[in-house]
Amino acid sequence: MTTFRVGVIGAGSIAQSHLSAYAENADVELIAVADMNLERARAVADQYGAPRAYADPHELLADPEIDGVSICTWNNSHANWAIAAVKAGKHVLVEKPIARTLAEAEEIQRTVEASDRVVQVGFVRRHSPNCQVLKSFIDAGELGEVYYAKASCLRRVGNPGGWFADKEISGGGPLLDIGIHVLDLCWYLMGSPKVVSVSGNTYDKLGSRGNVTTMPRYKAADYDPSKNTVEDLANAVIRFENGASLLLDCSYSLHATKDSIEVSVYGEQGGAELEPALHIATEMHDSVVNIEPQIASRTFEFGVGFAHEIQNFVDTSLGRAESIAPAWHGVEIVRILEAIYESASTGREVELG
Repeated sequence: MTTFRVGVIGAGSIAQSHLSAYAENADVELIAVADMNLERARAVADQYGAPRAYADPHELLADPEIDGVSICTWNNSHANWAIAAVKAGKHVLVEKPIARTLAEAEEIQRTVEASDRVVQVGFVRRHSPNCQVLKSFIDAGELGEVYYAKASCLRRVGNPGGWFADKEISGGGPLLDIGIHVLDLCWYLMGSPKVVSVSGNTYDKLGSRGNVTTMPRYKAADYDPSKNTVEDLANAVIRFENGASLLLDCSYSLHATKDSIEVSVYGEQGGAELEPALHIATEMHDSVVNIEPQIASRTFEFGVGFAHEIQNFVDTSLGRAESIAPAWHGVEIVRILEAIYESASTGREVELG
């Protein structure tokens, strides 16, 4: 097989990033788009040159001309569509989180283990050149043993509302939406160590902040400022089997002076900041030295990140590469997230076997 034939389930905002990357990939032929709104599915299919549109994703999965699918739906349907796609013989790229709950994620993993299909998680920031350059430094031992990391994503006014703010659909608030990105980057850069305990807190002090009109924010298509059942802040201390630890905080809405993102890892021989931009710190000749790798961009760029993510999915599905974000990684991240919520609910540290 030299051409990878693709269908996309969901035609919302995140699907546009997948579709753009597929459309620009010479190894890909876009076949179909499915969305519960058939008119939107047809419009998006026409926009990206896919010949078919479906209102029912089951029809897309039954299409024999489709080799793989991207699942770009609400969180509460990730597991159902991923499992159905694998059983239909399709390779799968499912947006993060892999599932809304750990039970759903583990069901996906069991399905993966019983098949020969690729299931990859949409951890797009892993695929950015700045992340891959830093990973190469770490894998080569340049930072030594990485024993501490900090992951932070804080927004002043950022609750998108709609399904993002509905816990029954999303599974949670900023922890599952934006915190997952920085948590995953640190865990990935640390070598994906086994988690042994989690102590977390969540807060819902500020709500949707629908009264704030002076700052722009991304809003879901079904935005309703009066509805919100998710946290607006979460934090956690995460400990690993190898003795390393990770400090996490994330928020949709916080009385901070600016929005901020931070991903940092620290080892015995050096440390690094990945976000907001790649910087590496080490020691040479009894001096502290900062290193700035000369790459096209030391910051994350969505277009580049999605292009590389789609290429990795295609190459893995065609047997030309290994997935940078396999399904089991998605399961372990959901395991951490669920433990944070449990710890916050009980007021106690959660131990994981």
